[in-house]
Amino acid sequence: MRGAPWWTEDGRVVRADPADRERLPGDTWERAGLPAGVRLEFTARGVSAVEIAYTASPPSAADSYRDAPATFTLLTGKEAIDTPATPGDRRTLIHLPCPEGEFTLHLPEALRPVLHAVRPLDGTLIPAARRPRWLVYGDSIAEGWSVSRPHLAWPALAGRALGAETVNLGYAGAARGELASAEQLASLEADLLTIAFGTNCWSRTPHSAGLLYESARAFLDLVRRGHPDAPLLVVSPVLRPDAETTPNALGATLGDLRTAVERAALDAGADLLPGGGLLHTGHLVDGVHPGDEGHALLAKAVAGVIAP
Repeated sequence: MRGAPWWTEDGRVVRADPADRERLPGDTWERAGLPAGVRLEFTARGVSAVEIAYTASPPSAADSYRDAPATFTLLTGKEAIDTPATPGDRRTLIHLPCPEGEFTLHLPEALRPVLHAVRPLDGTLIPAARRPRWLVYGDSIAEGWSVSRPHLAWPALAGRALGAETVNLGYAGAARGELASAEQLASLEADLLTIAFGTNCWSRTPHSAGLLYESARAFLDLVRRGHPDAPLLVVSPVLRPDAETTPNALGATLGDLRTAVERAALDAGADLLPGGGLLHTGHLVDGVHPGDEGHALLAKAVAGVIAP
């Protein structure tokens, strides 16, 4: 299982430290229960199909609005093969297109499944080789809220392009640079890190430009304590037309907040990818979140900065 930073005592993958739960905002913890980007990575030797035993829950009220179907998605390197998933105690067969090779199986995230067993029908399965570990912290865009399949979220796309093990720490509706989250990132094993937040500091929890600068600067400083030498990239907020020039309750536009994040990144000595010009309105499916094409563009931009 890859992209799984923490586990609960009952065997659930969570994307925030359960031992530190009481310091986290409720919306962050709620989204941490969604296994965004979590997948199985394995090498098959003479395997025709893999049986997955799992327990899944109906989608939460928030996730019931997502367009992505509930499927296990098998990536073969050339294609993506979907197998439907449903709530309840289930067993399903994932048929492999060939008996030999490396495969990635993304989970039906919205159902928050707990996997009990993974068995080959014949042959053997071994875990895929480990790769450099990449932590990605952000909001709903990093989580992959609006993509048609979890494997098309920009952290997943960029991770495959980079040959990295992506750990998705995106929290829809949250990720405002809480310092508890920064300390949790600092505690995790990581070879490289990317921080992409700020949009939810415009209206959901209004920040002034000065407040966001200091928050982002403190966040980055705490992350650096745990990872003093790892490459650290900051992506400032992408386009949001309704917020670009509209002051929030504290008088800051998203443009102001973007500038604050970028200044904090540079002052902290991090690499910076300015997000404002990466997308245009046609890439947004609801005026806020990019669709598959927008995520592909974000992945290409991020990977292009990290790869060298």
